[in-house]
Amino acid sequence: MSDEVASRAPAGRMDSPALIAGLVTVTAWGSAFVGIRAADQILSPGPLALGRLVVSTVLLGGVALARREPLPRRRDLLAIAAYGIAFLGAYSATLNAAERLVDAGTAAMIVNTGPLLITLLAGIFLREGFPPGLLAGCAVAFAGCVVIGLATIQHGARSGPGLALCLVAVLAYSAAVVIQKPVLARVSPFQVTWLGCVAGTIACLPFAPALAAEVARADPAAVGWMIYLGAVPTALGFTTWAFALRRATAGRTASLNYLIPVVAVVLGWAVLGQTPPWLAVVGGALCLLGVYLARRRARPDERSNPGESPRDEAGSDTRMRNRRENAHG
Repeated sequence: MSDEVASRAPAGRMDSPALIAGLVTVTAWGSAFVGIRAADQILSPGPLALGRLVVSTVLLGGVALARREPLPRRRDLLAIAAYGIAFLGAYSATLNAAERLVDAGTAAMIVNTGPLLITLLAGIFLREGFPPGLLAGCAVAFAGCVVIGLATIQHGARSGPGLALCLVAVLAYSAAVVIQKPVLARVSPFQVTWLGCVAGTIACLPFAPALAAEVARADPAAVGWMIYLGAVPTALGFTTWAFALRRATAGRTASLNYLIPVVAVVLGWAVLGQTPPWLAVVGGALCLLGVYLARRRARPDERSNPGESPRDEAGSDTRMRNRRENAHG
C-alpha cells in the first residue's frame, strides 16, 4: 500500500494493515528479549547495541539505494536524528545494561510503563486527548505486566543502578515515539526507520573498539544472535512499528506493546526452556484483556479528544448523508 494511501487512513484507530504491522512489531520485539539474554552473556551492552544497529543500517541502506527516495527536509532530519538517538541508541544500550543488574521481571515492570507514558505524553503534546477506554485498557494491561514481573522477579539483584537505567530507557523510548509520530505525516515509515538507524549507529560509535574486540573472541552463536537482533527486531520491527504508528494515534499503537511480555514469556519457554510460572500466565491474560479494551472503538460519549473527534464525526455525518442520497436516488 502506498504512502499516500497510508496517510489518508483514519488517525484514531488502526486499520487491518496497521494492526498486522503492529503485531509483527510486537512479535519481533518480544523475540528481542530472548536474543538479548542469549547474546548478552558474551557481548556487553554498548557493543551489542552498536552491533545490531550496524546490521540494520546495512540492510536498510541496501533497500534505500533501491528505493532512491529524496532526503527529508532539514527540520525532519533533526527530528529523525533525535528519535534514532533516543530510541535506537539510548534505549537499547541502557536496557541491555539494566538487564545485567536487575532481573527480567523487574525490568519488564518498569519498561512497560512506556505505553502508558506515551499515551499521556501524546495526549498533551500531540493533542490526542485521553480516551477513557484507552486509559482503562492501558491500566489493565500494565497490571498484567506487573503480575508477570512479580512472577519472574529474582531477589538479590543489584537493583539501584539497574532501576535507574530502566527509568532512563523508558523515558528515552516514550519521548522518541512522541517525536517520531509527527514526522511520519511527512516522511515514509521506511525512511524514518533507516535514517533513525543511521543516527543511532553514529551515536553508538564510541563502542566500536569494544565491539571489534568482543566479536573477535565471541562464539558463532552470540554473533548470530546479534545479527538476528539487527535484522528482525530492529530493521523489520522498527519499520513495521513506524508503519503502524503512521496510521493510528500514538496511544493506541503503543498499547499493542503490552503484548510484548506475553510474546517474550512464550518464546522464552519455547526457545530457552524457561517454563513460566502460573502467575505469569494470569498476567498474560490480563495483558490480552487490557489490549482488547484499549483498542476497542470508543462510543461517541466516551471520546475526549477535541482535536480529533470533530473530524471523525464530520466524516461519519458525510458518509451518512451519502447513504441517504444514494437510497433516495
